[in-house]
Amino acid sequence: MPQIAQLATTYSSQIFWLLVFFGLVFFVVGRGMVPKVMATVDARDKQIAADLAAADAARKAADAQEEAWRTQANRQRAEAQATIAAAKAEAAKAAEARLAVAGQGIDARLAEAEARIAAARAGALDEIEAVAAEAAGDIVARLAGLTVDAATARGAVKEALHG
Repeated sequence: MPQIAQLATTYSSQIFWLLVFFGLVFFVVGRGMVPKVMATVDARDKQIAADLAAADAARKAADAQEEAWRTQANRQRAEAQATIAAAKAEAAKAAEARLAVAGQGIDARLAEAEARIAAARAGALDEIEAVAAEAAGDIVARLAGLTVDAATARGAVKEALHG
């Protein structure tokens, strides 16, 4: 086989070109491209670390602002509750005062009404006594044939009614 016979003569030439090619690849890729790629990777790592640090700082600032906001909201809520409680208390006092005034007016009208009822009752009782005394005088006159004066009849009716 002629290919095998040529192997000894071309062997040194193939090794030479293999070393030249690998040397060229080593210098082009190893010395030219790899440092640029590594620099890009380092820059990217630094940018990611800086972004993470900025995000952490922003998160901490947001947490602090949220806590301040919650504190302020709680304080404002407490102030609002105090204002509402004061307004309720004031409204209750005003309503109580109005109820007291209204109660006094109702009590006065009730006393007036009771006085009118008592006067009407007394007037009605006087009328009943007068009618009863007159009826008693008429009954005595019809049954016994006696005449009784109005004062005597009225005294007898009062005694019978009040007793």
